[in-house]
Amino acid sequence: MNPEPTILIPALDEANNIREVIRTVKDIISADIIVIDDASTDATAAIAREEGVRVLPLSLRLGAWGAVRTGIRYANARGFDIVVTMDADGQHPPAAIHELIAPIIARQADVVVGSCTERGSAARKLSWLIFRKLTGLDILDLTSGFRAYNAAAISALMTADTALLDYQDIGVLLALTRAGMRVIEVSVRMCPRTNGHSRVFSTWWDVLRYLVITGILCLSKWNMTVVREMDS
Repeated sequence: MNPEPTILIPALDEANNIREVIRTVKDIISADIIVIDDASTDATAAIAREEGVRVLPLSLRLGAWGAVRTGIRYANARGFDIVVTMDADGQHPPAAIHELIAPIIARQADVVVGSCTERGSAARKLSWLIFRKLTGLDILDLTSGFRAYNAAAISALMTADTALLDYQDIGVLLALTRAGMRVIEVSVRMCPRTNGHSRVFSTWWDVLRYLVITGILCLSKWNMTVVREMDS
């Protein structure tokens, strides 16, 4: 296993942040960096190219998970051993990348989630509580996009049903655990955004929409599992 990860950074209109994120990652670790530009309308892609990293441009906006999955498909096609996904807004600390990949290198986990429960607003913590009850997932920070995946987990995310997930957070964790992947958390301290705001938890209406759509996803996954067990 190559211990150096590939860093996947999905980005949507992050021209104010992407340069600093790329440079900080480069200062921390020698790794290939790939920016997946989710049809940004600003200079995100141009700035990333100026910094010398590979850019995967999307002609249509696919959303957070669509952009991440594009990067994971790229990694799967090229046989990468470890990928780390992190946001382009500067919240995920590159200094914690080594902590994220250590359990994978030690073969103690297939997926590692960078967990930061201190960042949770009341809305976010409410959603975490509801979905832990609904899914049975033993993960404290269900919505962290700061994650590391090994080759087996990358392959598990190539199934057709994962292309239909509206949100990367809980749907992906469900898909991975049901594929037998070992998912653990490591505690990290995340930074506040320097520009912009969360596109998922910015208002209570956004939280409600997230709860409804992801709740339907969770229930549909549960029903699919029951049907498979009955057929077997």
